[in-house]
Amino acid sequence: MNEAGDFSHIPIIDVAELVAGGPGRREIAARLGAACRESGFFYVVGHGVDEGLQGRLRELSRAFFALDLERKMRIRMALGGRAWRGYFRVGDELTSGQPDQKEGVYFGAELPADDPRVRAGTPLHGPNLFPDEPAGFREAVLEYMAALTGLGHRLMAGVALSLGFDEAYFAERILGEPLTLFRIFNYPPPADPGLWGVGEHTDYGLLTILLQDDAGGLEVKSRSRWVPAPPLPGSFVCNIGDMLDRMTGGLYRSTPHRVRNPAPRDRLSFPFFFDPAFTARVRPIDVPGRGAIDDDRDERWDRASVHAFDGTYGDYLLAKVGKVFPELRASVL
Repeated sequence: MNEAGDFSHIPIIDVAELVAGGPGRREIAARLGAACRESGFFYVVGHGVDEGLQGRLRELSRAFFALDLERKMRIRMALGGRAWRGYFRVGDELTSGQPDQKEGVYFGAELPADDPRVRAGTPLHGPNLFPDEPAGFREAVLEYMAALTGLGHRLMAGVALSLGFDEAYFAERILGEPLTLFRIFNYPPPADPGLWGVGEHTDYGLLTILLQDDAGGLEVKSRSRWVPAPPLPGSFVCNIGDMLDRMTGGLYRSTPHRVRNPAPRDRLSFPFFFDPAFTARVRPIDVPGRGAIDDDRDERWDRASVHAFDGTYGDYLLAKVGKVFPELRASVL
């Protein structure tokens, strides 16, 4: 086994028994735990998410991004207000202060105006902005988000088992109303090969479930190298985020990653973020057998400690998103 944090490949885990609640789910949970300790990344197959739905989402997304800019800007993020939804142009989003070479659309749970969280003006909660074209885009996005929400619950049940807890551990404490955020990104071929589609970063929450097209370009940071995470048919790439790192005292690590489009055409990416409730207070948990907190502040690209944070997930997230779109910061803070 590699030294923790130094790995050469990303494991592939068949989660069919976990998704079905079958007798083999504890064995699968053990494999998830090993992946969370060693790389923080893993592929899942046997997940049960309909391939036809995935294909439909890909085709509709390509059709949307092929529209002229004026039509895409009809759902620009400035119109989403506190819900933080809608379209952004290439270069509008920043990672570590640098413009990303991608365009995209932000979605979240579709909430009506009379939802208590929307009425209270809770940031990142509200209705989505959907384009008029292509037809069927709204339905595909919402169906896909529902399927990934179900998968997220099952994968986090497996993570709970891997830590020695009951399957419902996270559901009962911080996932009663998970914050589910979905992005569709389009990476054009870079005009400058030195530019990154998205620079080195970690994800903020608990679990990211990523659908890729066949272009490739995702890289994961090992202690001694950058490891490619190429697309595998029928799989999702999953990684854990800063909040699970914090909760486990660094036992399960949120691993830096980055993207550069290597293809001579556009690259599509579909990250789904399955995160704690906005109001959930995220605290360290008593993991059986864990030693002292392993804080990697000095190794992180931002030199920030996820273990020094004390507050709700909403507090943590708002501090991050305000740096991603500085010009929209006032709309959510």
